Amino acid sequence: MKKSPMMNSKEDIEDAGGSDDLYEHYRFKADKGQGALRVDKYLMNLIEKATRNKIQKAAESGNIHVNGIPVKSSYKVKGNDVVTVMFEHPPYEFLLVPENIPLDITYEDEAVIIVNKPAGMVVHPGHGNYSGTLINALTYHFENLPNNSSNRPGLVHRIDKDTSGLLVIAKTEEAMTHLARQFFDKSTEREYVALVWGNVEQDEGTIEGNIGRHPKNRLQNTVYENDFEEKGKPAVTHFKVLERFGYVTLVSCRLETGRTHQIRVHMKHIGHTLFNDERYGGEKILKGTTFTKYKQFVENCFKILPRQALHARTLGFVHPFSEEYMRFECPIPDDMEACLEKWRNYSQHIIDES
Repeated sequence: MKKSPMMNSKEDIEDAGGSDDLYEHYRFKADKGQGALRVDKYLMNLIEKATRNKIQKAAESGNIHVNGIPVKSSYKVKGNDVVTVMFEHPPYEFLLVPENIPLDITYEDEAVIIVNKPAGMVVHPGHGNYSGTLINALTYHFENLPNNSSNRPGLVHRIDKDTSGLLVIAKTEEAMTHLARQFFDKSTEREYVALVWGNVEQDEGTIEGNIGRHPKNRLQNTVYENDFEEKGKPAVTHFKVLERFGYVTLVSCRLETGRTHQIRVHMKHIGHTLFNDERYGGEKILKGTTFTKYKQFVENCFKILPRQALHARTLGFVHPFSEEYMRFECPIPDDMEACLEKWRNYSQHIIDES
């Protein structure tokens, strides 16, 4: 039986077929407090676009395992159970096709590549994105990139599809190990700029809150506090106000940890959802007036910046070979800058009228 740490397309549950040589496509560990729940219902809550019928067919074919043993769809999942979904073919992510996609390379030497990723580009293949990713481009332009622990060539860290900005890529095994250790030890410098809803009252501050999967919306993460802290992993974000525009604020966020959606989750947690962050509700008008002109203004901003307003501006680390500290910056991209300029003009207009 072959295992894969990667996830594959949700539609693949339809292709279930018994085999002695199976590849792991999904792996979930039930929370310690998980109440007894049928495995088909359990997986429906976790796998996007999977239907109960598809899951039941997969179980009938012996492709759903709990603690390494095939189970029927009526099996009741309990706390700490490990549920895996297996298929005869490897996840599509492993069938990497090099693609001649231009890369914006900020810096390159024998050990590392610094890439300025555009918004809209997925970092690595996954559900619905098996081509056009940064990894597809990297494998075309560079040979023999080392695989990380998840078999992703060159990848040391990642940023979301609709977040723009800097990433470091390792060119050798030694560089991969050295950089991975720095990220693990939280010694790298990672600064983002974000436009958030509302007027952030404090000029600067720190957000601490364990981050884990949202209990109802599996595409979101959330902050767990007090008695529920153990459901999430520790996360720390330091923020500083850069500009105030009345109904929105431009902030700098420095990561001490690197949880999935960390800035998006932490800023929403303190009441300042990222501007036009659809997954977390920022595509709605959360602050401002009820005037029609204001609504039109915000909708025009959404059109100019059709994504969450988040950019990975600064990246710093110790070079794996020279041991020299290196720091890179890339300017705010045009779409985000155009949106900021509209807010600057709008806020100045309000000041002039008052």
